[in-house]
Amino acid sequence: MSVASKRAGWSRLPLWAAAFVMLTCMTILGVSGWREWAARDAVKGAETEMANVARSLTQHAEDSLDLLDSGVVGVVSRLEMDGSGPATITKLRAILEARKTAMERVHSLAIIDDQGNWLTSPGTISSTLSDDSFFHHHQLSPKREAYVGRPVKSLLDGEWVVTLSRRFNRQDGSFGGVVLAAIGSKYLSHFYEQFEIGRNSSVTLMHGDGLVIARNPSNEKFAGRSVSDTPLFRDASLQRPGGVSHFKSPLDGAERVSFFKRSSRYPVVLLATVDKEELLAPWRTAVISRMLYVLALVMLIAVIGAVLVRQLQRGKRMAAALTEKEEHFRLLAEGSSDMVTRIGLDERLRYVSPSSNRVVGWRANQLIGTLALAGIHPEDLPQVQAIIDAMKRGEKDEARLTYRNVHRQKSEVWLESTMRVTRKDNGSVDGVVAISRDISEQKKLETRLETLAIEDSLTGLANRRRFDERLQEEWARAYRERSSLGLLMIDVDHFKAYNDEYGHPAGDACLRVVAKVIAAEMQRVGDLAARYGGEEFAMLLPNTDAAGCARIGERIRSAVHDTGLVHASNPRTACVTVSVGAAVCRPALERTAGTGSLVEAADRALYDAKDAGRDCVMVSGEVMNLLPRASGQ
Repeated sequence: MSVASKRAGWSRLPLWAAAFVMLTCMTILGVSGWREWAARDAVKGAETEMANVARSLTQHAEDSLDLLDSGVVGVVSRLEMDGSGPATITKLRAILEARKTAMERVHSLAIIDDQGNWLTSPGTISSTLSDDSFFHHHQLSPKREAYVGRPVKSLLDGEWVVTLSRRFNRQDGSFGGVVLAAIGSKYLSHFYEQFEIGRNSSVTLMHGDGLVIARNPSNEKFAGRSVSDTPLFRDASLQRPGGVSHFKSPLDGAERVSFFKRSSRYPVVLLATVDKEELLAPWRTAVISRMLYVLALVMLIAVIGAVLVRQLQRGKRMAAALTEKEEHFRLLAEGSSDMVTRIGLDERLRYVSPSSNRVVGWRANQLIGTLALAGIHPEDLPQVQAIIDAMKRGEKDEARLTYRNVHRQKSEVWLESTMRVTRKDNGSVDGVVAISRDISEQKKLETRLETLAIEDSLTGLANRRRFDERLQEEWARAYRERSSLGLLMIDVDHFKAYNDEYGHPAGDACLRVVAKVIAAEMQRVGDLAARYGGEEFAMLLPNTDAAGCARIGERIRSAVHDTGLVHASNPRTACVTVSVGAAVCRPALERTAGTGSLVEAADRALYDAKDAGRDCVMVSGEVMNLLPRASGQ
């Protein structure tokens, strides 16, 4: 090599050094920029996780209140239909106890009369509730919607509870009392223990006026405390449905970053928080690391390669930490008593939580990869399929469905599923997350309440409400089919005298015997026997002419007479008898008539039977001459 060449090399050395330093700085800046971006994504991810937790727990609170309200509505309907007498209260007390036992989240269920006195309670309570805010609300307001009260201490066990109540009316429309249900703060706090957002995190459910309903941790310390003077309730900028808030907690004095969610349906606010110091700790670690890198560049430029290797190693550890965090949140879903599933766009299950074994009888590994809708009852499948298709197209973000599903051991269960769309970073739909729970017991209770709403509790026949509904239905059917519709009105003779002589329990027994005789004549699917009121019964006979009505009426009259129930105050036979009035109408031919005309005609025939000496059958109108033939005379 010539001297000129060597000089040229030496002259280029500063340039190479500058290039080396510049390249090193650009490399460090690039790595630092990547770390800053990764840190930014981590913070954003933490906020997103808090938002998801807050929304899920708000949904849980709404679902819990909906569950209470469905039971309260059923009880209110029963009270308004059957009254609040001792017999009705005794039946409802058993139903309320069964519902409370079946559902862990229900703290208490009670019925309170119009004076604030307890009609049902799990223990003896001497105090009244006439001064409570929820009682005043329902007493003064004729509105029928549910009322969620402020948190109060339960009179039963001193636990803080949040109440949901509805007013029920007497038959004359006046205030009859309140049906009250409550959720305990201990249940809510225990449920929130599953959602560990961070080492020093907290979840708080508050009433809309700022009273703490439940908190995890330290529920016993903070339940019932007011936080209404905090920015969350006073700052106008935070009076939106939900969002991120930075504040100093008035409960424990810690600086916190939180995500709050206000329920759109109930006066409750859910607040999920993490310690600000804990959240900023990774960022501080990153700052220290960057300062070390700069110092290493100045002092140890020769070992920059080692620093880069160290950086790669730290990046690997960070990826492992993020993976561990994802697994931690996965455990939250697996710790839930509800079944959590993730459905792909191909409608196959991508993830199933272990609680599937309890909910549908199959283990998670048996379900993953199978079609998500395979076990749904054929009658419910079109509705569920339509909702899933709409969510895959992005037309719906969330939905709640109730449907029947195959169970491995129980053959079939009722499930309630809350579904929510999941999206990629670019906003496109990538699947659906469903949280499903078994509501079979709730469905059984609802079916029982529906049966009680249309059945007479004394005789087991249809009640007046069911009779009126069927009369309208059968009238419309007879009009369409141009057929006849028959009606029997049956009255127990001298029943008041029977009650006076033998007592009301004997009178009830007499009515049950008569009802059994009438029910035996319901030989077709369309026939309906009902207790019309008091000692009067009615029987609908679709597609039956006057002769048929007379025959059936005579069989009933004769069968009641043959029971031989002693009735000393019946001067004609000295036993229990009935009078029967019958009427038949063809709605298509008698267009001026209506259901009221048919009832009036049968009632008139019943009075004719009474006037004729009782214990006989009379047919209204032009078919009177059929009575002798029907009676065998």
